[in-house]
Amino acid sequence: MPVSRRAVIAAATLAPLAARLGHAAEPLIRRPIPSTGEMLPAIGIGTSRRYEVEPVPDKVAPLKEAVQAFVSRGGTVIDTAPSYGTAEDVLGVILAAAGLREKIFLASKVDTTGHDQTLAEFERSLKRMRVDAIDLVAVHNLIDVNDNLAVLRDLKSRKRIRYVGVTVWRDDQLEALEAVMKRETLDFIQVNYAIDNRAAAERVLPLAADRGVAVMTNVPFGRDRLFKAVQGRELPSVAKDLGCASWPQFFLKYVLGNPAVTCPIPGMAKAAYVEDNLGAARGKLPDAAQRKQMETFIDAV
Repeated sequence: MPVSRRAVIAAATLAPLAARLGHAAEPLIRRPIPSTGEMLPAIGIGTSRRYEVEPVPDKVAPLKEAVQAFVSRGGTVIDTAPSYGTAEDVLGVILAAAGLREKIFLASKVDTTGHDQTLAEFERSLKRMRVDAIDLVAVHNLIDVNDNLAVLRDLKSRKRIRYVGVTVWRDDQLEALEAVMKRETLDFIQVNYAIDNRAAAERVLPLAADRGVAVMTNVPFGRDRLFKAVQGRELPSVAKDLGCASWPQFFLKYVLGNPAVTCPIPGMAKAAYVEDNLGAARGKLPDAAQRKQMETFIDAV
């Protein structure tokens, strides 16, 4: 991750070592997929950018280490897409490790048009990731959403995927997302949501709760925008009240403080970042008053 993240982690006021070790021993918070009740750990890995490397051993090694650390600490959710460069190929190398695929809730997407082209893209994803089925496939950025949802539902009926969803990542897509959510039965949505980008909380997240739709949230650090904003600053008192040991935990605990959110998916390309980010899914989450304090702090920086 960029230097800005390393800098803010180093500058943050960290909890005492003994407290951090005790905190790490706590189980991860888990949240249900409303359509089935299946429980998911409340932090996942997003592979956009970070996993778009050449799928060769020396490039894949640190990413494999990160995924293995993630799984060993109770994580399961990994999200990718055919459009993320080589990310699916890299995951294929990583998931080939003995016993690893069975421990992963694997999510990908379709982002082409036309029935045959979408099926072909799905088959390519299976081949690239070296898997026989994918847990969740979503229509990426609402592309050809009606026809692609029909293809995905057929794949679900044939048990080639288990869940169907749609994704967006920009505020100007939220109105269209809301319309799809109102007319379609979905297992998941994926939407952009962060402490300094709260538009999804106005209507989309409440609608997901009303409709019984699981929510993955992307860009929870605002493409590192948040790290740059807080660089050189100490964690506020509300962070310490919540047991946050770093700024990433502060940002992620805010997102998880919204009960409609099932699972944020920050990029995690190093085992150290896995350990840090998963800390947000342990211990206390902010209540409404604490979330307001967190918003006020960030809005002022």
